[in-house]
Amino acid sequence: MAKRDFYEVLGVPKGSDEAALKSAYRKLAMQFHPDRNPGNADAEHKFKEISEAYDCLKDPQKRAAYDRFGHAAFQNGGGGRGPHGFGPEFSSSMSDIFEDIFGDFMGARTGRGGSSRLRGSDLRYNLEITLEEAFSGRTVEIDVPTLVSCTTCDGSGAKPGTGMSTCRHCNGHGKVRAAQGFFTIERTCPVCQGRGQMLDQPCTDCGGQGRRQEHRTLSVDVPRGIEDGTRIRLAEEGEAGLRGGPPGDLYIFVSVKPHELFHRDGADLYARVPIAMTTAALGGEFEVPTLDNARARVKVAPGTQPGQRVRLRGKGMPILRSKDFGDLYVQLDVETPQNLTKRQRELLEQFEEASTRENSPTSDGFFSKLKSLFDG
Repeated sequence: MAKRDFYEVLGVPKGSDEAALKSAYRKLAMQFHPDRNPGNADAEHKFKEISEAYDCLKDPQKRAAYDRFGHAAFQNGGGGRGPHGFGPEFSSSMSDIFEDIFGDFMGARTGRGGSSRLRGSDLRYNLEITLEEAFSGRTVEIDVPTLVSCTTCDGSGAKPGTGMSTCRHCNGHGKVRAAQGFFTIERTCPVCQGRGQMLDQPCTDCGGQGRRQEHRTLSVDVPRGIEDGTRIRLAEEGEAGLRGGPPGDLYIFVSVKPHELFHRDGADLYARVPIAMTTAALGGEFEVPTLDNARARVKVAPGTQPGQRVRLRGKGMPILRSKDFGDLYVQLDVETPQNLTKRQRELLEQFEEASTRENSPTSDGFFSKLKSLFDG
């Protein structure tokens, strides 16, 4: 019986990349796995077929030869077959599929022979600062609950004066094998957790972990100009690794509190300032505070309209890792007079009687346009 095309077996087009091949292989392997289809000879045949196809196509050299010559590339000198008709290439594929499919169920993966040096976990710390602190930068001391290396056993997990011995369950390999029908499953040793060695006597202070819970005080340099949501990484300041393993990292997530006057957008600052109608009409000036504990003078031009902005160059936030600064934009909100006295009302009525189209060109033009639309 002629062999099916390997791409057809995996259900992928010829130009598929490695990720597409692996995804298709895993899906089909789980579907036709003998453990899921006990006694089903057809499923067993398909399982071997997709394993052979994947083993060929995942290897760039084999794939190039197959793309050029097809199955004829492997018909001569193809290597011996093992038990049950499985060759070396099937064993390689089986190793891949068990690592990919069952790795999550067997715990964290370890290298061949196991390892007793497991990396510590990364930690997260949320730091909230004010806009003024983001402007000037500062050094902050933080208290971090974490796992630190045990000083009694120097992180080894072994009681002082004792050592390690080879795990008897896996004979130091860190993995054990179990027969499942016609094939063998290799998994992490449940006794030594893949390390291949066992403690003769665990440390009494850390229980053999090589680390213990403790609070650490760390100094963090917050650079000036830092933005909300920035992440600061402190390498090797996370949890200590298990039994002398390398420590993880500490990630500090910075959030900036809202400010009562300023709104930030990148390096620029925005502020809304209400001004009197007379100031907007006649012009004037006022002062606003800045984040460097100084004051900036804002000039209001005569005839200023509501919502107009005044730009103050270089009065914004410092730009991170730069000597430059952003700008401060002051939006002028014109306030309409309220609670008028009789005299004030009379003056406004006199002003209205004396007004011409030149005093309010925008509104006069708008209502003239409305009138022409209604007349039309």
